[in-house]
Amino acid sequence: MITKLLKSLLVAAAAAAALGTAQAQELKIGYVNSERVLREAAPAKAALARMESDFSKRDKDLNDQGAKLKAAADKLEKDAPTLSEAERNRRQRELVEQDRDLQRKRREFQEDLNQRRNEETAGIVERANKVIKQIFDNEKYDLILQDVVFAGPRVDITEKVIKALNTAPAGR
Repeated sequence: MITKLLKSLLVAAAAAAALGTAQAQELKIGYVNSERVLREAAPAKAALARMESDFSKRDKDLNDQGAKLKAAADKLEKDAPTLSEAERNRRQRELVEQDRDLQRKRREFQEDLNQRRNEETAGIVERANKVIKQIFDNEKYDLILQDVVFAGPRVDITEKVIKALNTAPAGR
């Protein structure tokens, strides 16, 4: 019984000593707000501008095609009472085919846009992770987190990451 008590006291003393050593070496922890990096960093803004430039003409063409389709549907509705049944049916079939074609083109456009957005985001995330790793190594962090529920401003290094991304060459 005394041996068990002595062993327990020794384990407790060792744990207390280890805890004291851990407290003496304060952990250096950082936090990066990924959403903010993807929103505010110059490479992210440049990627968004490129995407808007690349996809704006196609988007405008789709909107124009939709407006023409709506105008044709309105004209058919207005002219319907004076048209023969065969002509009305033919024009309705044409409108249905045009609408189906427009919907297909819009789906393809959205798929292409999403794929491009994912590619651009992946590239920016990769660059940001390299910058975060450099900050981790250079400033001797013990831990850097990205997805947290709460983080105080003392551990938030998002601004450092954004500044480093903004000054880093594009191929880095």
